[in-house]
Amino acid sequence: MTQLDTSPSVPVYQLSHLRALEAESIHIFREVVATFERPVLLFSGGKDSVVMLRLAQKAFWPARLPLTVMHIDTGHNFPEVLEFRDRKVSELGVRMVVASVQASIDAGRVADEPGRSRNRLQTTTLLDAIAEHRFDAVFGGARRDEEKARAKERVFSFRDEFGQWDPKNQRPELWNLYNGRHRPGEHIRVFPLSNWTELDIWRYIAEEGIEIPAMYYAHRRQVVRRDGMLMGLCQWIQPGEGEEVTEVTVRYRTVGDATCTAAVESAAATPEEVIAEVAATRVTERGATRADDRFSEAAMEDRKKEGYF
Repeated sequence: MTQLDTSPSVPVYQLSHLRALEAESIHIFREVVATFERPVLLFSGGKDSVVMLRLAQKAFWPARLPLTVMHIDTGHNFPEVLEFRDRKVSELGVRMVVASVQASIDAGRVADEPGRSRNRLQTTTLLDAIAEHRFDAVFGGARRDEEKARAKERVFSFRDEFGQWDPKNQRPELWNLYNGRHRPGEHIRVFPLSNWTELDIWRYIAEEGIEIPAMYYAHRRQVVRRDGMLMGLCQWIQPGEGEEVTEVTVRYRTVGDATCTAAVESAAATPEEVIAEVAATRVTERGATRADDRFSEAAMEDRKKEGYF
């Protein structure tokens, strides 16, 4: 005789992978705003910072965002990304600080090197802006899957009074408990997307219907092939001796400084097509498209020790 199970059924509520990541990120945002006095969110208009901004909105909805957004502007940014940045900030009605690398050059804080990327120069501009506005927590969109140095970093990353990061002296984060203790002049970098991957970002964009700059999707662009990468022609990228200009269907996987950010050949024109493409790739977005990470094996870690994002 079969015995019937008469115990009451208990509904099981399970989050999907994306919703679990979302919940973790929202928890991090709320922890920071509850712990720190002057948090700021780095917002460039790129896909990761757009997703991060959406998560911040969800964390505090229906209230307005209780934090400032900041962009470290190298002066060599893609115009379409800057237009998107300004429009998005205007729509949300948040306060934005734009810290200019060109202003740092003009003030003699850093020296420009013609023909080279200004990415490394952003460190001084960032640290000056943090000190000027007394920000004590800085949200960044870095993910561990992007690059080896970023894979080492904690969610709450302590920076000393010089803005420097010590990869050998990091705070434990057991059971998602975060240590935000710091003295005046020190600050914490916070990475709510640490456990996300590029594929997660795109799936979230598709699921949420998030608008991002159009250059993330396939379009025709004039490029030159340089160091194995497709560099889009612009004010700062012009063909050198022996370089041929061609028009190719490309998209951008990341949209940093135009002088060191390359495109990839692609026909992916929708989030779903990008997802299929990213799922099949075996090269990270920075490995495929960022010239400034090719100087050495430890290029990113060296910059982060100095105070870079």
